[in-house]
Amino acid sequence: MKKVAYDCDVLVIGGGIVGLATAYALTRAAPGTSVTVLEKETGPARHQTGRNSGVIHSGIYYAPGSLKARYAVRGGAEMIKFCAEYGIAHEVTGKLIVATDRAELPRLHALVQRGRENGIPVRELGPAQIAEYEPEVRGLAAIHVGTTGVCDYGAVAEHLAAASGADIRYGAGGRVVRVDRRPSLGVAVRTADGAVVRGKVLVNCAGLHCDEVARLTGDDPGMRIVPFRGEYFELARPELVRGLVYPVPDPAFPFLGVHLTRGIDGGVHVGPNAVPALAREGYTWSAVHPRELAGTLGWPGSWHIARRHWRYGAGELRRSASKGAFTEAVRRLLPAIDSEGLVPAPAGVRAQAVLRDGTLVDDFLIREGPRAVHVLNAPSPAATASLPIGREVARRAIGALRAGSQGG
Repeated sequence: MKKVAYDCDVLVIGGGIVGLATAYALTRAAPGTSVTVLEKETGPARHQTGRNSGVIHSGIYYAPGSLKARYAVRGGAEMIKFCAEYGIAHEVTGKLIVATDRAELPRLHALVQRGRENGIPVRELGPAQIAEYEPEVRGLAAIHVGTTGVCDYGAVAEHLAAASGADIRYGAGGRVVRVDRRPSLGVAVRTADGAVVRGKVLVNCAGLHCDEVARLTGDDPGMRIVPFRGEYFELARPELVRGLVYPVPDPAFPFLGVHLTRGIDGGVHVGPNAVPALAREGYTWSAVHPRELAGTLGWPGSWHIARRHWRYGAGELRRSASKGAFTEAVRRLLPAIDSEGLVPAPAGVRAQAVLRDGTLVDDFLIREGPRAVHVLNAPSPAATASLPIGREVARRAIGALRAGSQGG
């Protein structure tokens, strides 16, 4: 058999925070392992990582025992320590989750219980105590979660990239156009500049395109990424909000609702809502990719979602089309705001995995194939949880490396 000249041991597709945390974990767990990261943009963290509100989540929302709960709680503490150690801008602010309607009170109490099951310190507040934390916020009751914070995830990703020691290829040299996998040998990836990169194991952290990369590799992901755009505003008067303020989420949806987030730059993000995007990277209504839109519309799960959740979706579309409707949603928490007080800010797109039956995949989803590890659902709180996710993906990739060396 002809000997293959490998460019690396592990080939990671995707230069967001999860892909870079995986590269970082690989070179620490198995010193001497060579890693190449392919990223089609001109730098790291250009999509989900760099377009979120920068929250270090506590883990209070997630089902006890789930990967999201375990990794968010652990990852939040590690992220704060990581930022402190490497001088990355961050702050532990705590946050309020506020009930503005009596119907939300049972869900708020359920969150208290869930927080305690996940080992998160939670304090219950009445209206007067809410005002002590946030004088301009109104609510019937709230909980204060002390472990929540904010940081600069773009800077975290840049540090992970530098500290990983990986060979990171950006632009055309990082844009994957073809994957050829040979279970007895490894993977060969052709990039947009015509180069071929050979590795023993492939790790797919392609985010908005992860299902497409899985299919290119020859694995059936069993899901489809359905992109949801999250639209944001900023407060013209950031002094109205001291920290982080969230509504009580509806457990039927993976979205947390329109919330207020004071970032590390001192500005206050308001949002996001959640509307279907017309392209995988559809950051505006005018961004339309016909092939990607046809893929979304051709997936049975998309129609199941539309039938099941049309009322919720109609409300989100209304808030997207009408600044007044968006302002109305914000005023439930912050009565002092009016539409003039909201300044448009850049949007983000959430890569949401949807099963054929319309189920929105709720937990992180990592699957394996021959010589491949695929991260198929890693929306929020993946940035918070990126260090433990990276270690888990690295563990599986090292296992695949060892199996390949024994088999080959």
